[in-house]
Amino acid sequence: MPAVLIDGKAIGLKIREGAKARTAVLRERGIVPCLAVVLAGEDPASLSYVSAKERALAEAGMESRDIRLPASTTEAELLALIAELNRDEKVHGILVQLPLPAHIAEDRVITAIDPAKDVDGFHPVSVGNMVLGRPGFLPCTPFGVLTLLRELHIPLAGAHAVVVGRSNIVGKPLANLLTRKDVNATVTICHTGTKDLARFTREADILIAAAGKPALIKPDMIKKGAAVIDVGVNRVPDSTAKKGYRLCGDVDPAAVEQAGYITPVPGGVGPMTIAMLLQNVVQAAERRTI
Repeated sequence: MPAVLIDGKAIGLKIREGAKARTAVLRERGIVPCLAVVLAGEDPASLSYVSAKERALAEAGMESRDIRLPASTTEAELLALIAELNRDEKVHGILVQLPLPAHIAEDRVITAIDPAKDVDGFHPVSVGNMVLGRPGFLPCTPFGVLTLLRELHIPLAGAHAVVVGRSNIVGKPLANLLTRKDVNATVTICHTGTKDLARFTREADILIAAAGKPALIKPDMIKKGAAVIDVGVNRVPDSTAKKGYRLCGDVDPAAVEQAGYITPVPGGVGPMTIAMLLQNVVQAAERRTI
């Protein structure tokens, strides 16, 4: 029996509607949640992501302050802009779209953002709060994956979760969230240095692929009935596609015959990332009113 396709769009819409309702309450008090979105350069994928985020903000009744900078922008100029946004009381969240031009140090830029406005959840203070289980912003994609699993009532306590990928944006924070006491999964992290990857993935009740390698996970690498979350978004050449490429995940599409649940690409994790961003922005605005 084929896997149940996880509808990230539908679940993401539910989260977005909740953020929209909370925004309406704030607007009645004269407070409009505002996210400053900073994009340096003309990376096509980044332009697409930023546009999607801005549309979602508008639909939720939030303000998007769109700041586009040339690729030649210096690190000092970008840091000065962030300092200005930190001081602006009308701005509740700051998002600097990654990747940045090569001459700008991402770590310095992320660290310059006021943790109270770090709705991406990348600041060292946000990461520390997450690891210690303290209140703070959670990174949007890992938060979205955990929310997907919970919304579908997929058993987490005592489950063996295998995370393939160890990035600071997805792999590491997701492993941390899954080991929290209120989740209680047992987690194995695999990466490029893992020998015999399939030996680990076949043991997973929950398999999360976040390696950035097209079709890395084959059907025979998946435990029958496992929940498979495909975080990968890879562009592969396709002469039959209008844009000359198509999007695919880290999981071979044929895995639908082996898994119990599986997220499609696109339409799975992506919508959840934007939904959790909206939730973080409205949360930032609410905190500023306390």
